[in-house]
Amino acid sequence: MRAGMSYFHETIWKGVPKFLRRVDTALKNIGINERIPYNAPLIQFSSWMGGDRDGNPRVTPEVTRDVCLLARMMAANLYYSQIEDLMFELSMWRCSDELRVRADELHRSSKRDAKHYIEFWKQVPPNEPYRVILGDVRDKLYQTRERSRHLLANGISDIPEEATFTNVEQFLEPLELCYRSLCACGDQPIADGSLLDFLRQVSTFGLSLVRLDIRQESDRHTDVMDAITKHLEIGSFREWSEERRQEWLLSELSGKRPLFGPDLPKTEEIADVLDTFHVLAELPADCFGAYIISMATAASDVLAVELLQRECHVKQPLRVVPLFEKLADLDAAPAAVARLFSIDWYRNRINGKQEVMIGYSDSGKDAGRLSAAWQLYKAQEELINVAKQYGVKLTMFHGRGGTVGRGGGPTHLAILSQPPDTIHGSLRVTVQGEVIEQSFGEEHLCFRTLQRFTAATLEHGMHPPVSPKPEWRALMDKIAVIATEEYRSIVFQEPRFVEYFRLVTPELEYGRMNIGSRPSKRKPSGGIESLRAIPWIFAWTQTRFHLPVWLGFGAAFKYALQKDIKNLHMLREMYKEWPFFRVTIDLVEMVFAKGDPGIAALYDKLLVSEDLWSFGERLRTNYEETKDLLLQIAGHKDLLEDNPYLKQRLRLRDSYITTLNVLQAYTLKRIRDPNYHVNLRPHISKDYQESSKSAAELVKLNPTSEYAPGLEDTLILTMKGVAAGMQNTG
Repeated sequence: MRAGMSYFHETIWKGVPKFLRRVDTALKNIGINERIPYNAPLIQFSSWMGGDRDGNPRVTPEVTRDVCLLARMMAANLYYSQIEDLMFELSMWRCSDELRVRADELHRSSKRDAKHYIEFWKQVPPNEPYRVILGDVRDKLYQTRERSRHLLANGISDIPEEATFTNVEQFLEPLELCYRSLCACGDQPIADGSLLDFLRQVSTFGLSLVRLDIRQESDRHTDVMDAITKHLEIGSFREWSEERRQEWLLSELSGKRPLFGPDLPKTEEIADVLDTFHVLAELPADCFGAYIISMATAASDVLAVELLQRECHVKQPLRVVPLFEKLADLDAAPAAVARLFSIDWYRNRINGKQEVMIGYSDSGKDAGRLSAAWQLYKAQEELINVAKQYGVKLTMFHGRGGTVGRGGGPTHLAILSQPPDTIHGSLRVTVQGEVIEQSFGEEHLCFRTLQRFTAATLEHGMHPPVSPKPEWRALMDKIAVIATEEYRSIVFQEPRFVEYFRLVTPELEYGRMNIGSRPSKRKPSGGIESLRAIPWIFAWTQTRFHLPVWLGFGAAFKYALQKDIKNLHMLREMYKEWPFFRVTIDLVEMVFAKGDPGIAALYDKLLVSEDLWSFGERLRTNYEETKDLLLQIAGHKDLLEDNPYLKQRLRLRDSYITTLNVLQAYTLKRIRDPNYHVNLRPHISKDYQESSKSAAELVKLNPTSEYAPGLEDTLILTMKGVAAGMQNTG
């Protein structure tokens, strides 16, 4: 959380008003003299850090509470550090009557407490009305910050809530008053300076800096409901049909009586879910964004969360967002959402707006990249049609990863390849931890990221991409089935695959290291299906084989070309004219340009038992065939011939990454086989060796490691180095 928040502190806080000024200038250049209203923020930020408990035992209700308070404290501190600059600037005495009356009232009632402030620590004279009003704002910001700090440290604060800002309207009101007064007195250029930037920051970041989204798995809500129905002795919620569940949930939502009391028998897991809802009830409503249900499958998943919010007295219930991830869930999503919209109680609750999240990572892991991309495309089209039927404005929330295997890719292309009508000027996208630095690490990167999202969203609305022709759809439907069959036959049905994967990649070692933000598996005992999408992709990236990205494409295209030679012409036409298909192929081609089956063969030779070598060989043959077919469809002789700039960058990086790969392969061999010795040429001069400490002491970097000296550090450095070198978003 602290690491993530540092991006707001360092770049995003100042980056947003700068970017909005740039948009104002762009509008002016085309003859529109209106500014973007400060109270209609173009871009808003939410965060999952400390709210995403999906299988992560470290995100507890206490952590969620602390994260919210820390963010509020940081927001108040950032405003507080800027308010004195505004007080310096607004020294004028000429103001509107409305402002003068307010300033006089404040001046009479204010008691100056001198100890907090470096500047303006004496009482501001009444002939500086703007400073009087901003001085009051400053006092309240100070109290807001201190109250959050006390609550964070001790759980209680002696500063009363009414001495602080409790909602953003209270905070905006005196600032808007100053803005109106300046404009009325002919000082608009001053109003449109730092005061406008400040107003825009308040509208974008509010009092909570970022709204925290809560994410929990649907199964955990089912457990709670099951415990309640058993306690009430009306049966087992888990065993009921979907119709029965919906009927019971709706009757409870329409009723008034409480559902359970303090005597409900709770396991640790159930207490954790309910305590999370109590935190939502306890903290100010503007701390939170959406409640996201991962692995959602049906309407009852959403209604269960609505009921739990009511039962735990959440004053302003969070909007509930189902997340559809696996292929079958994406297929069933439109029907589940249609069922929700057909319920009168639910339609009244959402007020014409709904958000649906679609998951790229787990769908890709479940069925392969080609089928997942196509299923996501179709699900979005159908969801938009359902929303239109019921007159609901639907916002799609794209759960993209950083890497191509997890739905990542250049922002501009990714947005432009979405189906027509699915964006409508608004969308939500995740910026994953592994790429946040590339998007927001420096001020100019932050500016470019905001620019890309805005430009692509506008372009998608003004020049919607073409809809695919019926024959293109028919062909995609056929080849997607073949791609899924091929992918699943190897990943889930090949008996030796799991063993091969564990041996050839650093997956097991990765799971033991403190690199990720959560455990690498949802269920510690499970196989590939329980492995999280990040380590699944990360492990294959390390060996430069990228199997989850391309597996299935080869079989699909081979089938299409053997079925009918005319299909080659149609696939090439799709590549030229249909942005979705082109982006999908280009991204896989880019991944092939970063791959290296020769490196993968080295990992095979060193780490895999001999009886599995033939399996590795088979996969590498498949890799080469897929690459050739891909080039044929794109009409390219060579990988990345359309992108010489990226090709050159990859060529420059290659020798460094290859060195790291070789180091990593031999390090893994030594970790797994302590008797294996690599004969290294001495690289430290004899004089140095004799005069200094022993070599064993030199490599004792990580004294807590369970491995031989230096091996874990080498492994972490090579892992991070290879990941950075791959820059998998392109």
